[in-house]
Amino acid sequence: MGDLQCSARVFVARHGAADYESELLSDAGGWLSPLGRRQSHDLADHVHRERVARVWTSDLSRAVQTGEIVAARTGVDVTVRTGLREFGVGDAAGTTGDPDPFAPTFAAWLGGDLSARIPGGESGLEVVARYEAVLEEVADAHRGESVLVVSHGGVMSMVLPRLARNLAPDHTRDLPLPNCGVVALEADADGWVARSWAGRPLA
Repeated sequence: MGDLQCSARVFVARHGAADYESELLSDAGGWLSPLGRRQSHDLADHVHRERVARVWTSDLSRAVQTGEIVAARTGVDVTVRTGLREFGVGDAAGTTGDPDPFAPTFAAWLGGDLSARIPGGESGLEVVARYEAVLEEVADAHRGESVLVVSHGGVMSMVLPRLARNLAPDHTRDLPLPNCGVVALEADADGWVARSWAGRPLA
């Protein structure tokens, strides 16, 4: 991040509930279910009070659709970045996901081992690097402003505690993010601070 004279307030939200063409694991985007659309409208009402300057989303359709609903309510533009997408499923593509093929790697990430890699996919280091790069871009572009970032539950739960200096890496072990759950961050010259996690205030 650049030398931020004014803090950027970044609200990172998980996308709304989604439906998928297949129950098998893939990196496909899915689309918002009726419930997901209602959740996205509720999210729009929430962030409208924050006077967000822009909505940034991952390139997966369930996130883009969530962001577009919010942007329509708030009257701002949408910017898409691939770096905000969920971690890839790798060799698990086309499987049922039972048992959870990501559990060992995700547990290693939460335990601090970012060299662990999803078989056939990304390492924790790679996920953090591409996600952090986008958040730094967002913070530099919105000094003194509020902005909404729409992303995905897994990558948010892994990366955001690594970036926020007031959170432990395993902060989310027992705090899964609901659809359209929001993490409020502030960015300043010293880095990131989490102000709330899914409605829970943080010191």
